[in-house]
Amino acid sequence: MNKIKNLINKIKNDLKNTKKNSLKINIWLFLIAFSIFILCFLWFFQIIFLGSYYKSYKTKELNKAASELRESVNLNQQKIEEIAKKRDICIEIYGNNIYAATISNKGCMEFGNKNFKVKKDFINSGLLEQHYNLINSQFQNETLIYALKLDTDLYAFINASLEPLDSTITILSNQFIFTTIIVLILSLIIGYFISRKLSKPITKISNEAKKLADGNFSADFKTDINIYEINELADSLNYAKDELSKTESLKRDLMANVGHDLKTPLTMIKAYAEMVRDITYNNKEKREENLNTIIEETDRLALLVNDILDLSAAESGNTVLKIEKIDLIELINQVIQRFKILSEQEHYEFIFTHPNKIIIHADYKRMYQVIYNLTNNAINYTGADKKIYINIKEDKNTYTVEIKDTGKGIKKEDLKHIWEKYYHNDKKHKRNSYGTGLGLSIVKNILQIHNYKYGVTSSNKGSTFYFEIPKKN
Repeated sequence: MNKIKNLINKIKNDLKNTKKNSLKINIWLFLIAFSIFILCFLWFFQIIFLGSYYKSYKTKELNKAASELRESVNLNQQKIEEIAKKRDICIEIYGNNIYAATISNKGCMEFGNKNFKVKKDFINSGLLEQHYNLINSQFQNETLIYALKLDTDLYAFINASLEPLDSTITILSNQFIFTTIIVLILSLIIGYFISRKLSKPITKISNEAKKLADGNFSADFKTDINIYEINELADSLNYAKDELSKTESLKRDLMANVGHDLKTPLTMIKAYAEMVRDITYNNKEKREENLNTIIEETDRLALLVNDILDLSAAESGNTVLKIEKIDLIELINQVIQRFKILSEQEHYEFIFTHPNKIIIHADYKRMYQVIYNLTNNAINYTGADKKIYINIKEDKNTYTVEIKDTGKGIKKEDLKHIWEKYYHNDKKHKRNSYGTGLGLSIVKNILQIHNYKYGVTSSNKGSTFYFEIPKKN
């Protein structure tokens, strides 16, 4: 008894602390409403329509018995008794010979002689079949009669008494009242625990989501409930958390790296400007040297800012492409020409192989950036031979542009990350000799805007970056 009281008190306190429109309350109310609906349904059909259903059932039994009598080839006393017993009905066959079969004398209407009104009326009517509904004077109960003509002078009278159901309905009604009370109490208790079990993981996920919204990436959405949809939701949120955590880490790295790249040239510019002002202003050679350094660092700073703006524009989705006809071979030669100083001063070698002529439809400025950045990346990571290979392959539907270095390659686990901003194998900032660390991210975004397939392959003999340009019909 104390356990029941404690349970009731626990449910009351839990409901007081639960919001009215919460999932727990809604599930609980739904289960209670469903139980009430089922009880009403049962009450409606088991009590109110019991008499109608009973009468309909008996009528169907009469019809089935009539069909069996019609289909019988050799109709005899044994067959008639078999049908009567099977259907719990009374049968009288009237003709040259009279056969009578009953499952029990109780409740069967005795037709008696041939002058019995129903028998007489039907025989004289010339009908093949007829239903009658009478009050059996002997037992004072309703009786259903099905009269049918089997042959020229052969008639069948099938009847079934309907037992009074008032006392049965009263008993069922009283029993159903207690059943309803018990079912409602069980629905309240079971519904509470079911709603609690279903709402608990949702509540946990909601609380963990609030942690994630506050920037707490330690949130864990795993639940111990074995429900597919909830587990799918938990897995999706855990995946989103991991991706947000990576994004946050990349953002911090980006800020640190951009800050470093901005700080270095600014420091150099300030230092050399002060040197010109305070020390070398009278020495033309030294002053020119210091001013050239300032110009180089300013160019580097401008390159970084331009790369950041280009990347930001590409990632925002607001980039509008200016599609035009481009001679791809000429474009690549212009990029190679831009690095001519490296060929002359540091002996870099650019090996360019291609078909005779290639015309594509693309944004010239953006494609120039792609070729420039991939070539610049190859320069920074090529091997001691300082060779960069640029190759264009042609097939039926596409042109494939490949830019290859001869360096030590990229680790397999790092290949999927190299398109990220400032990504480096050791996760530390590495300042490229001729770039800003944003080049591959810019390449990725430009190629995605053009809907070009792209990728990278790598081995210990170098890495090959490639992209495919569809041919225009």
